[in-house]
Amino acid sequence: MFALHRVRIFFALAAVGVSLAATSPITAVAQFSGGSTTPVGDKSLLRPPAGARVAIFEFEDLECPDCARAYPLLKEAAAKYDIPWVKHDFPLPFHAWSFQAAVNARWFDSKSKKLGDDYREAVFANQPSIASTDDLRNFTEKFGNDHKVAFPFAVDPQGKLAADVKADYALGQRIGIEHTPTIWVVTNKTGGGAPPFVEVVDRTKLYDIIDEALASTKPAHATTASIKH
Repeated sequence: MFALHRVRIFFALAAVGVSLAATSPITAVAQFSGGSTTPVGDKSLLRPPAGARVAIFEFEDLECPDCARAYPLLKEAAAKYDIPWVKHDFPLPFHAWSFQAAVNARWFDSKSKKLGDDYREAVFANQPSIASTDDLRNFTEKFGNDHKVAFPFAVDPQGKLAADVKADYALGQRIGIEHTPTIWVVTNKTGGGAPPFVEVVDRTKLYDIIDEALASTKPAHATTASIKH
């Protein structure tokens, strides 16, 4: 089992910019919480994008070592099943550079989604060499140069990208995030039967969970057609 690093988080911290008066402290975990599930506050938020039956829904921190371990598996699963992978930022305030990394990633997103995803993947792969915001800046400039994109000195002068990261963090608060990564397989189910979302606590079962989600959301006409044959 992965070692757990537990800390007390106050959402008034400047890295996230959420008012303490409107929230209460929670216990957060920076690595995979293998023996528990997240008590979901607002279940209505765990839905796939419009038009999708099933999606992977994740909250991540770019400085979290276990998020880095999860990334290749989630990327592989999303490609294998051709389902959306909805990533949300949840930079933990005790991490020195994760918030700025999330802002940087959104700047690269503005150039292309692929470039933003490539940046996130590169950050995860190079976590051990990034110890400070200065290290992150040097890494990011090199990444930009390697991809023929000049990374600006003032990456977010109007604070719009930071506001987007904070909005993701606030969304995580509403859901009840307690650790990173937090991963669900979510479906478009609204009636009875199988639950509309399942948290991926044991990542070795990810493919099984996706298989079950796809089977439970198969259109009725598809099932009827398969029976006729």
